[in-house]
Amino acid sequence: MKKIVSIIILIIFSTAMVLLPTGCSKKEGAVEEEQKLTIGIIQLASHVALDASREGFIAALADNGYKDGENIVIDYHNAQDDQSNLSAISDRFVSNKVDLVLAIATKAAQAIAGKTTEIPILGTAITDYETARLVESNEKPGGNVTGTTDMNPIKEQIDLLVKLVPGVETVGVLYNSSEDNSVVQAEIAKKIIEERGLKYTEVTVSSSNEVQQATQAIVKECDAIYIPTDNTFAASMPVVHGVTVQSKTPVICGESGMVKSGGLATLGINYYNLGYQTGLMAVRILRDGADPASMPIESQDKFDFTINGTVAREIGLEIPADLQEYVEEYQINE
Repeated sequence: MKKIVSIIILIIFSTAMVLLPTGCSKKEGAVEEEQKLTIGIIQLASHVALDASREGFIAALADNGYKDGENIVIDYHNAQDDQSNLSAISDRFVSNKVDLVLAIATKAAQAIAGKTTEIPILGTAITDYETARLVESNEKPGGNVTGTTDMNPIKEQIDLLVKLVPGVETVGVLYNSSEDNSVVQAEIAKKIIEERGLKYTEVTVSSSNEVQQATQAIVKECDAIYIPTDNTFAASMPVVHGVTVQSKTPVICGESGMVKSGGLATLGINYYNLGYQTGLMAVRILRDGADPASMPIESQDKFDFTINGTVAREIGLEIPADLQEYVEEYQINE
């Protein structure tokens, strides 16, 4: 009897030893799943430029072996231009201890930067990091924030305006006065416009609800309009188009997405490429251990013409022969 009991115990023990590796394997798999890098993306709002920045960033990661669902997890959230949403998303990222954050637009970067000094933060579609108090300097950020700037070739954009509207005397500038990036660009534009011997006038807004009224007001005061890379106006270009096509007022924009949505023309950066450039910075942090504190803010040095042939026809403006190759027909969705 004792011999039988001993045999049974031996069988049970042997079975347990056989099953144990299977149990360990599952546990190891769970650990591997947990070890996937998590990248949080906080985006201020939806419009062509910001969406393109995000797409370029994700493409750069994938091209360098960091693929969502395979070896990284991308936790993307759009704040819909709401400050409370920005705060809640930032809290989520900090609580979940994500490995890196991409902040798209100035307010998004300011929101997450105000919540953590530990998580590496890359910004894109941000005009001036110093003015936004995100870094100590653009050359030596000094903290956990760095990224790419979308500062435009404003001088060249005003030159384009003068070329397309040779009889211009007064240039009106539209922007949201609560967006630091827009304030900086408007100040630069004013200086350049006045250096050209032209008159400067401006109308500002604080929300998208004021865009139509502001546009209706400024077309009475100017011959042409300049709008920088302003998030409020970028999302409201069909509204601007609805007013300016009636007044026959040319609108030079800060970036191509705004032109495609109702503006006349621009010489601007490519936001997909800007996002891709930011993604390459992320790779250096994730793979090479680069420190954001010592990574200078990067910019683009190649710019593209975008001219909306539909708008040019609607306002009765003839595009010079040397710019005809850049004319495209874009559908304006009012």
